[in-house]
Amino acid sequence: MSKLRTIGERLGGALRRQPAYFAIALPLAIPLLLASVTLQQPAAMPATTPAAAPVLRYAELIAASAQLPDHSVILPIEADDTLDAVLLSGGFTRSESAALTTEFAKSIDVRRLRPGHLLRFHYDLTGKPDSVQLKILGWGVVEALRNGDRFDVTPREAPVREIEQTISARIDSSLYEALRNAGETPQLVQQLVDVFQWDIDFFALKKGDSFSVVVKKRFSGSDAVGYGPITAARFTHEGTTYEAFRCESGDRAGYYTASATPLRKQFLRAPLAFTRITSTFSNRRFHPILHYFRPHHGVDYGAPTGTPVMTTADGTVVEAAYSRGEGNIVRIRHTSRIETSYLHLSRFAKGIKRGTKVVQGQVIGYVGMTGLATGPHLDYRVSDGGAWLDPLKLKSITPDPLHGEALREFRGNVARLLPRLASPPNQMAQKSAPKRRALF
Repeated sequence: MSKLRTIGERLGGALRRQPAYFAIALPLAIPLLLASVTLQQPAAMPATTPAAAPVLRYAELIAASAQLPDHSVILPIEADDTLDAVLLSGGFTRSESAALTTEFAKSIDVRRLRPGHLLRFHYDLTGKPDSVQLKILGWGVVEALRNGDRFDVTPREAPVREIEQTISARIDSSLYEALRNAGETPQLVQQLVDVFQWDIDFFALKKGDSFSVVVKKRFSGSDAVGYGPITAARFTHEGTTYEAFRCESGDRAGYYTASATPLRKQFLRAPLAFTRITSTFSNRRFHPILHYFRPHHGVDYGAPTGTPVMTTADGTVVEAAYSRGEGNIVRIRHTSRIETSYLHLSRFAKGIKRGTKVVQGQVIGYVGMTGLATGPHLDYRVSDGGAWLDPLKLKSITPDPLHGEALREFRGNVARLLPRLASPPNQMAQKSAPKRRALF
């Protein structure tokens, strides 16, 4: 379906069409309400983190149409659109569209444009398009200006900058929903889990738990493109408050309490990303396949097939094989006494075999349902000298604290960041909400 009906309608300013789509004349800077944006990263663009899809306020645009100048139209990239199709809808001839597509492809990957990107067309007095700008949300603009029988194409990449912000909220249903209601993306959920993974059971969060996070948010122009590392965080779970402050030393970084004690422990609390526990450690559990009671010396984590599984501590692989009951299993020795086992894997990670050295957090395999399993899950087990331990009650060993100049610098950062963590959750969630900004 053609995005533009006639040249005369284009010159009239705003086009009337179905509410799911808009094409409207806009000035060089018209404020819009965009809740967040979807970024598509072309090959030539710097690496950024995608945010959520844009919310285009159609009614608000129509209400502003009386104030807009003639001779400009903005069209969004929609699902299944190609750059060529939108250029044709904007009034370019097929030969012009083909030439422009070739020129644009020198700066961006035109095959990977996604809904949310925008094209602004400008027309001369005869209704012929004399320029077009392609706005890549989260990257910048590629502009083509007619110059006789050709076009001068100029890419303008927006500078990426970091702004340290505080995000704070109270949990009502889930950590994901709390951050989403504060205007943030799932990427920050995993970062927060990574910071407190040794001390907080994120499978057992309660309504009323709360958190504050100081984080460097990244912007390309006015578009949010992701996050830097969390600088400081405070999490209150079941009445207990945990704090974390980032310390960077050379090429290493970690999180510490205000007293400079490391948060990182010898063992992670869970061997895979935020998911759910389907069965706990038990000395007498009814087996769903064998149909009799027997010990279950591990914790089952339900997760989709293919979910990455991480080793919970540094160690050496002593077994990576298949058995009838356990399916694909990886067993890792961490000390002369402590071993962990990962059962029912769909497959092993590349390079994982007997004798392989692994480090905490390294992917060793992927969730599956091999062996005696009724559905995709990971059976995670810990043994001490042959005796099985409940992984959820495992006591961890803490590394040495900071000393010397590193400690002095760390204390200075703690003094600067502590007041920022004290902001009320509701207030900070409101401050972090999306704000009105310009399209171009």
